[in-house]
Amino acid sequence: MKILLTAINAKYIHSNLAVYDLRAYAKEYRDSVELAEYTINHRSEYILQEIYKRKPDVLCFSCYIWNYEYVKEVASEFHKLRPEVPIWVGGPEVSYEIERMFVENPSFYGVVIGEGEATFSELCAYYCNGKKGSLSDIAGIAYRDVEKYDERKEGSPAITRTKPRAPIDLSSIPFCYEDMTDFENRIIYYESSRGCPFSCSYCLSSIDKKLRFRNTELVKKELQFFIDKKVPQVKFVDRTFNCNHTHAMEIWKFIQEKDIGITNFHFEIAADLLTEEETKLLSTFRPGLVQLEIGVQSTNLQTIEEIHRKMQLSDVESSVRFIQTAGNIHEHLDLIAGLPYENYERFGQSFRDIYALKPNQLQLGFLKVLKGSYIFEHKDEYGMIYRSKPPYEIMQTKWLSYDEVLLIKLVEEMLEVYYNSGQFEVTMKLIDVVYPDSFGFFLRLGQFYEDMGYLGMNHSRIRRCEILLEFLKQEKQVSIELMEEALLYDLYYRENMKSRPYWAGNISEFSKITKTYCKNGKLSHIEPFSYHFPDKSQKTVGKLPERLEEGIYVLFEYEKRDALDHQAKTTEITKQEAEAAWENAQRRF
Repeated sequence: MKILLTAINAKYIHSNLAVYDLRAYAKEYRDSVELAEYTINHRSEYILQEIYKRKPDVLCFSCYIWNYEYVKEVASEFHKLRPEVPIWVGGPEVSYEIERMFVENPSFYGVVIGEGEATFSELCAYYCNGKKGSLSDIAGIAYRDVEKYDERKEGSPAITRTKPRAPIDLSSIPFCYEDMTDFENRIIYYESSRGCPFSCSYCLSSIDKKLRFRNTELVKKELQFFIDKKVPQVKFVDRTFNCNHTHAMEIWKFIQEKDIGITNFHFEIAADLLTEEETKLLSTFRPGLVQLEIGVQSTNLQTIEEIHRKMQLSDVESSVRFIQTAGNIHEHLDLIAGLPYENYERFGQSFRDIYALKPNQLQLGFLKVLKGSYIFEHKDEYGMIYRSKPPYEIMQTKWLSYDEVLLIKLVEEMLEVYYNSGQFEVTMKLIDVVYPDSFGFFLRLGQFYEDMGYLGMNHSRIRRCEILLEFLKQEKQVSIELMEEALLYDLYYRENMKSRPYWAGNISEFSKITKTYCKNGKLSHIEPFSYHFPDKSQKTVGKLPERLEEGIYVLFEYEKRDALDHQAKTTEITKQEAEAAWENAQRRF
């Protein structure tokens, strides 16, 4: 008997915690359970061929909004080839609207509804023991009742749905990462709690009100394994990691105590729940030990109330600013467009409010109308029009037209390129002085891209700089010479460029200074500038820098990168210091 658990991930670096947990929990049948992981970048034909060659007796798919179309296509084609093989599906994308799902997917035989570990283990027992017993005795599933189906000449298929599965003890799930060979160069996902104490109307996690925690001592043991194996990143999938103060503090203290300077831990938290004790502890962490994802979603109080968020915006702001003061934690703030009671103008204000906090990243997403969520149940009331296929992204609401959604998409694209990429750190600080309306700036830049035919194209970093300069020249709001130097600074801040932009000076003009300071080849670079540019301690600047009477050199050292954003270490050197260093070097030789 071969039961094939199949995951189709969004990217190669991702792994599917669900299928590994399912196999770990069904340990009695480990010899009969195999895993197959692919990505949405694989052709569906390739995935079909590979699954067929593995000759499963039972085929199972883990379904999410990013892979559901692939799963449906592959399952349909496989069913034509092997109609005798039952195809089971599970995951959030198939746990709701069961009957409709079976009607639309004749190849699906059964679905595991909701939490799957115990259910999958019992399915393994059923198939590995020669189908002894009855599927109807397995809680938490729905399946085609073949006999009843055969009796029908027309109409929808007969479906048997069993009683709901009771939530399991999270500590009963065996650790699934004993063999790390399958996870080389991939993100490790880890779960220390399941469920969510909040009721956010757009989120499926709000449905699971049974908040459970994995035994803390067990969690510590497993995190020690990751630290010992020198795993680059462990991403906690807990929906609100800090909803339990004691649990969060124990784990945060443990990873600080055991840290060996390699592993980064990612947590999704509610910033307004952070206590003074927690923020003080976080401020003492090694730079890069932890990164935090904070869902704000909107600053419109009416919207926050309607989506059932329990959040004090003032507490969010104070917590974020306190975290930033220490300068040791990468923070990522989330914003959602398309929520109830937020029109285009008010969304622009939410954007400005969150952007003003200057997070390392501002993730601007669009509402997904997920089956099973409160928003899905009230979609007609909200006048929501959304894409019929996954990821069910919003196109229009009672408050937001499709034309306005398209404008926000321009803002999103420019935000990703020029802010979230971290490749224009200095330039964006200067842009903020010239364009205090951040939403308006990104919109105008996006419209410039659109007008010039630059959208939908892959551009190099230097080309992105050139386009920004084109835009700024047209706007006539700032010195182009200043922005050229800022962009040159940013280019070398990230990497030692193989080619120089057209506005950069001839490198041969300061070759003797380069020879003096850059003795380790491509691992450092020195460049002359006519301005002092803001350093990392300055999240914002009050005014533009003035041109210096005498220029300076900036040394970029790529062996000494910042732990949070990986920019080079920079050192300013006066021209007098540089000349003196060169003369001293000549005397030594």
